[in-house]
Amino acid sequence: MSFEQRRGSPRGESEQMIGKTPAEAGYRMRAEWEPHERCWIAWTSEKAWQREWLEPAQKAIATLAKTISGFEPVTVAVRPSDVETARMLLDPAVTVWEVEFDGGWSRDIGPTFVVDAHGQIAGIDWQFNSWGYKLETYADDAAFAERLLHSTGLPRFAAPIVLEGGSIHVDGAGSVMVTESCLLNPNRNPALSRREIEVNLKQWLNVEQVIWLGQGLIDDLTDGHVDNLACFVSPGVVLALDCDDPADANYAALKDNIVRLSHARDAQGRSLEVVTVCQPTPIYDGTRRLSLSYVNFYLANGAVIMPEFGDAPESRPKGDRKDREAVDTLARLFPERTVLTIPSLDILRGGGGIHCMTQQQPLTFCFGN
Repeated sequence: MSFEQRRGSPRGESEQMIGKTPAEAGYRMRAEWEPHERCWIAWTSEKAWQREWLEPAQKAIATLAKTISGFEPVTVAVRPSDVETARMLLDPAVTVWEVEFDGGWSRDIGPTFVVDAHGQIAGIDWQFNSWGYKLETYADDAAFAERLLHSTGLPRFAAPIVLEGGSIHVDGAGSVMVTESCLLNPNRNPALSRREIEVNLKQWLNVEQVIWLGQGLIDDLTDGHVDNLACFVSPGVVLALDCDDPADANYAALKDNIVRLSHARDAQGRSLEVVTVCQPTPIYDGTRRLSLSYVNFYLANGAVIMPEFGDAPESRPKGDRKDREAVDTLARLFPERTVLTIPSLDILRGGGGIHCMTQQQPLTFCFGN
């Protein structure tokens, strides 16, 4: 059943809540390279973007939505007050869903979709506290996942812990990567120990192996989401962000993460093959360093939608060498997918990237669950 068909579902159907954990109910989070039914994106909001950034960010997100819609259906969540502007900028192929929210990073405020052995889909509604209280107002963000599941008629798992979608990355086969700087941060779940957080991850994502990285990027407003640092690209293979400048503020943390990955094993007991990609040349917004990362890409059906940063200041020529090297790396890792780049600085100024902006909904009733 498509989103357009589900959105008219009666309230009783859409408010079904599962009183077990996903692991107990036989659900798992799929790998991002598995087939998608849809991509969810949240429109820009003045609550999260400064006014001078808003229009460029809206145009960039419209480009992102149009690009992804060439490979899979896209729904953009838009605040009612922004619908007129959004419809003018968005491609007609993109579906608009009117809903209130605050920050607008659908990866973090939306549900984490999980699927059972029969192809039935549900969503995990994590508790949300605005990345450790980064925004003063976030009640609508905290309600976003439940509203989305209500609108689609999908069952809901109500999780007991604070967690954002960008802070986890799974291989779909029992392994998850996370960071200490985010999940062990006292601004998320201060009453939980490392072991208790691992127990929750295993219960709510239905995984057996938790792979801990250390620190995130400097000035990352998320306190170090893993989707800026490393991601599974195929079974047993991880792409990790690297740094080639020992004087760079991110050098030590990125090298430490790579060492951790080289010593890690996945849920099948395999040592990981670690492929690296060098981080982009630093760019600053005033005194704040933007959290630039080539790992923060979106896997659409048949495509890799990745950020490019070489169109930044006039002092940096378009077609930056590191952009080209990153494209080549992703093309090697995904030989059967089209690699497309999206200028992403106008999105980054709001605090996140392409992966942060998007959330994949897995294809239902797909064999090989």
